[in-house]
Amino acid sequence: MILIQGVSKKYGNKFVLRNINLNIAAGDFVSLIGPSGVGKSSLMRLLIKEEKCNIGKVFVDGEDIEYIPRGRVAQYRRKIGTVFQDFKLLRNKNAFENVAFALEVSGRSYRQIKDIVPKVLALVGLEDKANHFPNELSGGEQQRVAIARALVHQPKILLADEPTGNLDSYTGWEIIQLLQRINNFGTTVIMATHDQNIVNAIRRRVVALENGIVVRDQYAGRYIS
Repeated sequence: MILIQGVSKKYGNKFVLRNINLNIAAGDFVSLIGPSGVGKSSLMRLLIKEEKCNIGKVFVDGEDIEYIPRGRVAQYRRKIGTVFQDFKLLRNKNAFENVAFALEVSGRSYRQIKDIVPKVLALVGLEDKANHFPNELSGGEQQRVAIARALVHQPKILLADEPTGNLDSYTGWEIIQLLQRINNFGTTVIMATHDQNIVNAIRRRVVALENGIVVRDQYAGRYIS
C-alpha cells in the first residue's frame, strides 16, 4: 500500500527526515510518535504531495507519486483522507455543508451529495447534527465532522495528524475508537501523535521518530525492524 524508500527531506540546510524506510500494508493502523518537530507532519505532507522529498522514493498503491502530473494530483488525493488537530471546518457552513463541500469541489452531483453525506455523518455518529454549525458543536463533534469529510471519497488511506490534540482525554479516546472502527472496515490509518497513553491503549504498530530518524518500529511489543 505505502512504500517509503530512503526518504530524506530538508528545509534550507536542515534535514527534518533522514533516510526513512517504511512498508505499510493495506489495512494497517500505524501510530507515528515523537515530540513536536521530529518530522511526523512532514512525512504526512510527503504522502499527500504537499511536499517533495529531496532524496528517496514514495510509492502509494504501487505508484511512484513523484511522477503524478499536476493535473492528476487532486484525483490522487481522493484516495487519501486527511484529519487535522484544528479541524479546519468552514465556520459559515453547517455539518452537512462542510462534508458536502468536499464532494462539490470534485464535481459530484446534488443527488450524489444528498445520498453520500447522511451516510458518512451516520458513520461518525452525527446524523442528528447535520444542521448544526461548528460553533454549535463540541470539539469532539467538530472532529467527527472533519473525519466524515475525510471519508466522503471512500479513501484507501486516512491520515490523522494529532487528531486528539485539542480534545480532553475522554473525547480524544472516543475519536481514537472511531478511527479504529474505520480501520476495521479496511481503511489504512496513519496517525501522528505524541500521546503515549493512546498508543499504549491501541496496541498496534508504532513507528517512533527522533530527530527525523526512525528509532523504533514495532507491533504490539514485537520489533519489525
